[in-house]
Amino acid sequence: MLVLATPGEITGVAEEIAAVVRVDHPQIEVRLKSVTDLADSLPSGRDAVVVPLLTWEDPVVMAEIGKAVAASGSGAAVTDALGPHPLLAEALHIRLAERGLARADRVRLLNVGSPTDAVILGTVGGQRAVQAVQATAVLLASRLTLPVLAASMDSEPGVALAARQLRKAGAERLAIAPCMIGHEAPEGIVEQAAAEIEAGHAEPLGSHSAVAELVARAYGSQLAT
Repeated sequence: MLVLATPGEITGVAEEIAAVVRVDHPQIEVRLKSVTDLADSLPSGRDAVVVPLLTWEDPVVMAEIGKAVAASGSGAAVTDALGPHPLLAEALHIRLAERGLARADRVRLLNVGSPTDAVILGTVGGQRAVQAVQATAVLLASRLTLPVLAASMDSEPGVALAARQLRKAGAERLAIAPCMIGHEAPEGIVEQAAAEIEAGHAEPLGSHSAVAELVARAYGSQLAT
């Protein structure tokens, strides 16, 4: 059994991701649980793999999941977070392209005519989160052939400092690519961060097919071990 553990509500985007995983992998029993209800939700006497719906290893949420598994007595295995991974960078690229903030093609010989000059990889969780998504920023930069800086949208120093650094280096047109599924932060945080620095922004990853694929890969990797 695959148990998706979400730090937010089990409705909305988390429910959409679970639905995609079920359709793509009908042979897997998929359950969706909030982290707060996880301890009472894991069945005893059954093997289960818990996959956190996180783009980075948030130590607070991962600790809560670990405590819940221990309290349940189920012996369930817990996978790592979904990122960093090239598929995550691909999904971020596509989300930018959907808003006209990046070219959709992967091969970029020149940056002439690019919709943006640089991208801020926005995250939530303070500077610990910023450090954790650095590898994803590098992967996204290699896809876009543009500078990408990771910055926090919920703490200082945040996106304003990143924007000043990029503009000082000559980048005028900026965009924020939120490195989050969508349930990890208050509604409107991306829009507020983008307005603060007068930049465009992509939508959160949401139920992008790459997220569902990363869930399935995390599950498969755990079974292999």
